[in-house]
Amino acid sequence: MSTSYSEPVLAWYGRHARDLPWRAPGTTPWSVLVSEVMLQQTPVSRVIPAHQAWLARWPAPAALAAEAPGEAIRQWGRLGYPRRALRLHETAVILTRRHGGIVPADAEALLRLPGIGSYTAAAVASFAFGQRHAVLDTNVRRVLARLVTGVPQPPAASSVAETRLAESLLPAEPAIAARWSVAMMELGALVCTAASPQCGACPVARECAWLAAGRPPEPAGAARRRSQRYDGTDRQCRGRLLAVLRDSGTPVSRSDFDAAWAVPTQLARALDGLVADGLVDPLPDGRYALPGFAVHAQTAVHAQTE
Repeated sequence: MSTSYSEPVLAWYGRHARDLPWRAPGTTPWSVLVSEVMLQQTPVSRVIPAHQAWLARWPAPAALAAEAPGEAIRQWGRLGYPRRALRLHETAVILTRRHGGIVPADAEALLRLPGIGSYTAAAVASFAFGQRHAVLDTNVRRVLARLVTGVPQPPAASSVAETRLAESLLPAEPAIAARWSVAMMELGALVCTAASPQCGACPVARECAWLAAGRPPEPAGAARRRSQRYDGTDRQCRGRLLAVLRDSGTPVSRSDFDAAWAVPTQLARALDGLVADGLVDPLPDGRYALPGFAVHAQTAVHAQTE
């Protein structure tokens, strides 16, 4: 099967691949890892400037590891789900201390890093090191569901059968397999989209089981993930509180938070959650800071007195 699909998909990718910074010739494995973490729950258009700013400030893991973890949160800005920033900082520390400051090529070693799951480990091993792994993101799963299985959408959760199917389609040569994986992701992102697939532009439309069946819709009552509202939620409140800390170069008081959110009970709940998640540090004087502020402040004082 891989022969009939791979050649047209790879040819299409060669003509239509987006010029993304983490795909540029000579990009580092660290750049690829940062991009994959940022892309986990954030659109490409928002990740591009954030990725470029991150790499400009911390071009290697050791540079990030030398900073307080709160600086990772500050740099993360409004990308959302800021625990990803903490995980990247933890990863940078581990890479610096245990891996000589470089990203390991081994997928199993990547899996042991904070916040790195099976998809991200496979993606980094493939895209940074040219290895042969099945890379199953939402886009790839949707393409395979339509092309091979003939259904409009993949199941809510990935399965062993999907992984085996993806592995069976991988070209034998690792470098080509890695390019095939990113090509399939691009096909799903640009052509075989969730809502409005452009089948006329698809390089494998003639072999698509879903198209051959007349593009049947999902069965009535099929459970799909609904987009969650954001306005007024605890998540929005958490974002507002973190924004107060990011915008301040010093710790802030509870009254600073009160000015950012009008519902006291929700504010208290969100603040407690941020503290529990390690995103905010309560200080002995009753103020709040981004994590690591007190430790780095003490280090700075000692350095000045020596």
